[in-house]
Amino acid sequence: MTCPSNRRIGVFALVILAIQPWDSLVVDAAGEGWFQKLQLSWKNRVDDGASSAITAAAALTYLDHANAIFLPPYGGGSGGRDGGRVLAQDEEETLSMKVAEPLASAGVDPSRDEPLMGDLNLLSQMLSDLVNHEDHVAHDLYEHFRQLGLERAQAIDNAKPLQQMVASAERLTAKEAVGVVRIFSIMLNLVNAAEVHHRFRNLRKYALADGNDSEDPLPNIEDSIRGTINALLRSNGATPEQIYNQLLKQKVEIVLTAHPTQVQRKSLLKKYREVTENLNLLERSDLDGYGRAETKKTLQRVINSIWGADEIRRQKPTPQQEAAAGSAIVESVLWDAVPGYLRKLNEQCRMSLGKSLPIDRSPIHFASWIGGDRDGNPNVTPLVTEEVALQQRLRAARLLIRDLYSLQADLAISSRFSPELEALAFSIPESRHYTELYRRVIGHLLQRLIKAARQYEAQIAKLTSNAAEQTTGVEEIMMMDHGWQNVEPMYETEELLRPLLIIHDSLVQTGFELVADGLLVDIIRRLTVFGLSFLRLDIREESTRHTMALDAITKYLGLGSYEEWSEDARLSWLVSELANRRPLIRIDSIAECGFEPDVVKTLETFHTASKLHPSDLGAYVISQAQTASDVLAVMLLQKQFGMTPENGKMMRVVPLFETLADLTNAPDVLNTLFSISSYKGAVNGKQEVMVGYSDSAKDAGRLAACWAQYNSQELMAQCAASHDIELTFFHGKGGTVGRGGNPSVYRAIMSHPPATINGRFRVTEQGEMITQNFGATSIAERTLDTYTAAVCREAFAKHVNPSPEWREQMAKISERSCAGYRHLVREEPRFVPYFRQATPEVELGSLNIGSRPAKRKPKGGIESLRAIPWTFAWAQTRMHLSAWLGVSDGLKHPDENELKIMRDMYKQWPWFRETIDLICMILSKTDFSISANYDNKLVDGKDERILGNEVREKLVQTRQAVLDVTESKDYAGSHVALMRASAVIRHPYVDPVNVIQAEILKRVRALDARDENDLTAEELEELETLRDAVVISVNAIAQGMRNSG
Repeated sequence: MTCPSNRRIGVFALVILAIQPWDSLVVDAAGEGWFQKLQLSWKNRVDDGASSAITAAAALTYLDHANAIFLPPYGGGSGGRDGGRVLAQDEEETLSMKVAEPLASAGVDPSRDEPLMGDLNLLSQMLSDLVNHEDHVAHDLYEHFRQLGLERAQAIDNAKPLQQMVASAERLTAKEAVGVVRIFSIMLNLVNAAEVHHRFRNLRKYALADGNDSEDPLPNIEDSIRGTINALLRSNGATPEQIYNQLLKQKVEIVLTAHPTQVQRKSLLKKYREVTENLNLLERSDLDGYGRAETKKTLQRVINSIWGADEIRRQKPTPQQEAAAGSAIVESVLWDAVPGYLRKLNEQCRMSLGKSLPIDRSPIHFASWIGGDRDGNPNVTPLVTEEVALQQRLRAARLLIRDLYSLQADLAISSRFSPELEALAFSIPESRHYTELYRRVIGHLLQRLIKAARQYEAQIAKLTSNAAEQTTGVEEIMMMDHGWQNVEPMYETEELLRPLLIIHDSLVQTGFELVADGLLVDIIRRLTVFGLSFLRLDIREESTRHTMALDAITKYLGLGSYEEWSEDARLSWLVSELANRRPLIRIDSIAECGFEPDVVKTLETFHTASKLHPSDLGAYVISQAQTASDVLAVMLLQKQFGMTPENGKMMRVVPLFETLADLTNAPDVLNTLFSISSYKGAVNGKQEVMVGYSDSAKDAGRLAACWAQYNSQELMAQCAASHDIELTFFHGKGGTVGRGGNPSVYRAIMSHPPATINGRFRVTEQGEMITQNFGATSIAERTLDTYTAAVCREAFAKHVNPSPEWREQMAKISERSCAGYRHLVREEPRFVPYFRQATPEVELGSLNIGSRPAKRKPKGGIESLRAIPWTFAWAQTRMHLSAWLGVSDGLKHPDENELKIMRDMYKQWPWFRETIDLICMILSKTDFSISANYDNKLVDGKDERILGNEVREKLVQTRQAVLDVTESKDYAGSHVALMRASAVIRHPYVDPVNVIQAEILKRVRALDARDENDLTAEELEELETLRDAVVISVNAIAQGMRNSG
């Protein structure tokens, strides 16, 4: 085999062949469609005229890019009994885990996924026909590039298709570049919409295979609560009573956050959701010919409207707009998905455990950072936080008013009431409902909610000077419910929940159980999860901001400089002041103290928080926390504004440990805090700690960060237990592997360090991952089911504790990996210039894809760049360097004994295996030649180009190091061919966009380098068009990669 000149020899990937005959996996070659052609290509390359019944074998083969790394997902050698992935001492992964995973992680099974290919052919044809009619030139260019993408996917060791793409991109005009990239972007979004539908088609198919007469509401798969209960009972891992009690006490809280690399506009997200819904409608067996034709017309209309929309944000979104986008997921999906899932969970418990769950209990909760996260975002002001909290209360009120109005219509019952219900009804002084007591109570509740909503509207109008927009949604019901002006407004969830529970009990007691179990129960469950605050709002701020505020105060009081005090001196003063009942300074005198604007802004944040309802707020998260005084400082600033444990207004204070050093020191910080008796009393024996996955990985590299997180959580848990403190970890994970993400929630939770979850799990969900996991009702219910099952199963798992030998080896791996990572990122002088030339990092900073700046400090270097755009930039070029840099250094073995130890760790230790497998997954998304093309187009300096080659050589070494540890050349055991869906489905679309993006970045930078006054009118117009093309290409690649940052 010859090696093309622009690539280095030694780029290897392991191809694992399935034990089953390839003929059973490949769609009939006579079928139409590009996917079948790819399948045939793979079949020919593997069979090569030999018998189709090839058993498990492996061959190191030179391939163009690592998307053809097929790794064994279930065992690989002696990883577990029957080749199963070890999840704990008493559990192995089963094949049911693959049923509903995203294809980007589960791979393509041609026999299973043929319907998906049919959907994609349908959508592709609709888009192609539309574009051909609207813009013939763009259509022809699209088909040309797509054909080259298909050819490259069919023959990935053939350099010619990529070379032809590069040459064709060079000939594009700016207008043509925008047109063709737009089509690819739309198609990639359509692929994702089709995949969402396909995942649940597979779930339905799996459920039907379980028996058509089964009344179980949830699928019998491992990462569903039904499968988890069955597995626990079957293995005697827990009794029905133990499982039931665990579900009662466990709590998963999913925290929605804004995402500075979320590229999709809210209006377009809704349209792509409509695509998924109409594909689902086409599956209905009772749909006649006319219905099918009309559904296809609807799909065409939706695609047409997408084509007509401007997918570029022309202005940066405000934090309020980001909060509205997060709230839209609750309004449009979760408001129905949460009670829908809890109804299914309750029924599953009744069928499997013999008990129903209390209707006012939920193992799932939601919160938000959007509008409260001010770390490095000057746009999140105190007024913004106040407005977002009010807007969320208004949204909850509107939704509940709508629900209660429907409930009032349902409960037109005029007899048989419980004594408690009668007492409640007749305590209402005025009502037009004299005999229909349920409607009498609900009518009064409606009036109180309307009064509260009107107050929120007035407060928002005062903040925003925009009253007209706020009144929509309540006016119609106000017309029907007179008298709301004369009642007390409703602010607390309990004020609504208690009467609804009385109504429920009355219905049950008087023979209306079925009525009670309808909409009423759904409303009660919504209240339990969302309350009247809709989403509890966390506040996050950097620790130095609090230090600056206290330093200003101590100087003002003549006490000296707090910032210059030692840690012991700070702690002594903080403990003393927390015990002192008087405030540090008068609240109304802050404006007269002469403080710097940043100090005033920090103090105003606490003032604003003190004015909000306590139920509006969640945690106060301290980013870059390093010491115990960082925590006490926030408690003291809360006390200054009247937020104390005694009055129930104090927000729980959550230190966020992010860097390698901070994670290492975190157990000592907790020990110091827990040794202060007044602190233990203030937190009432409970502590929450946030673990930063993104920044620790950016600081030290993936492997070193993972081990630091593991060790730190273990030691913090031990520290908390020794002080009799209930510890909850808050996991700050992103969508990508490089930021702690994992496409398999179940495996991720199961692989956490022992004794660190204990039924309590708090985690962030960001940007495109919110859409991916909660973008449709069925998807959201599935996600909630997986979280519930994983936390329940983890509570009973017999975890694998690493041996001293494994710990010693991980320490070596971590040290070597960190040194290798930091050498390149921090010490190599060529790296920063190379990074900024070879990736679109500079251009990302100017895109309107988030309210938060890309850097904490505008003039800072790599160290000040946020972890999200750091990861995002490398994902755009298909290098994904942030997720694997340092891995080859860590896994290199000076002797065979170390290699043997690492192989044992991979086979027997779920945490280590999951860590390595996630690196394998990200390696499968890297593309050697695409990355090299960015260098060829964008990197000017000779030294920087040499560095690019060295970086790609490190990629080669990383691939080989992973293969050495995983023993993928060991043919023992069952291997499953894992053909990445991205290689088969997405890359024919993504590859051309990468090539075009590199070309347009080159042109943009050339024009930007010139004085704007020297540019002609035509060149200025071309520059604006090219910048549009950059934005669209960023969107397209992000959708093709599925998780961007």
